[in-house]
Amino acid sequence: MMVIKGDFHIHTCYSPDSFLRLETLVEACRRAGLGVVAITDHNTIHGALALRDMAPPFQVVVGEEVSTRDGELMGLFLGEAVPRGLSAVETAQRIRDQGGLVQVPHPFDRFRNKHIRYEALLEVLPLVHIVEAFNARTTLKSDVMRGVRFIKEHEKVYGVLPTGVTDSHTRYEIGNAWVEMPEFKGRDDFLDALRHGKIVGRQTTPLIHIVTRFTKLTKRWLQPTPG
Repeated sequence: MMVIKGDFHIHTCYSPDSFLRLETLVEACRRAGLGVVAITDHNTIHGALALRDMAPPFQVVVGEEVSTRDGELMGLFLGEAVPRGLSAVETAQRIRDQGGLVQVPHPFDRFRNKHIRYEALLEVLPLVHIVEAFNARTTLKSDVMRGVRFIKEHEKVYGVLPTGVTDSHTRYEIGNAWVEMPEFKGRDDFLDALRHGKIVGRQTTPLIHIVTRFTKLTKRWLQPTPG
């Protein structure tokens, strides 16, 4: 059985807070030895589709990090974008209706004002497939461990699975975290492969958030987001 490395939360220049060009991303992923990546730009799938069309030497999962009324929620294996501004439950249902998988990003990171509210997380949990147990951009270990405990408390009832991601917005973050997992063909066998995965990762410097904020301000005033 072939084992591959996967990172299922990456942003590109199609996000308002990243300058990461697709060509640069391909090279960074190649250097990191990644076999599969999920491109999860904010409120768009254009970057993921564009990367997939480039036919890079790794598998591309089309994803989206959606701004819901209750905080951010992610979809993987999407065929169309999910609109922003819905409730978390409505967003999760839209993702599932098109055969996608629902992933909760950085659920307990106290420094992310857009993380999903706890009450909303409990409400949407029956529709969730995956929760980030390790996000390399989460600053405090206590916030990471809270997520790990949450998954352990609910995995038997709801079947939620843990994942480890970089949440990369720059090429320097690619390779800071991944899941070592059996090779899979598509959405249908992805969850089984993830169930047998192993999370490997190291924390990205907290200074990266300053870079992201500067990028967002710069793009807002000087450069429109592609797509």
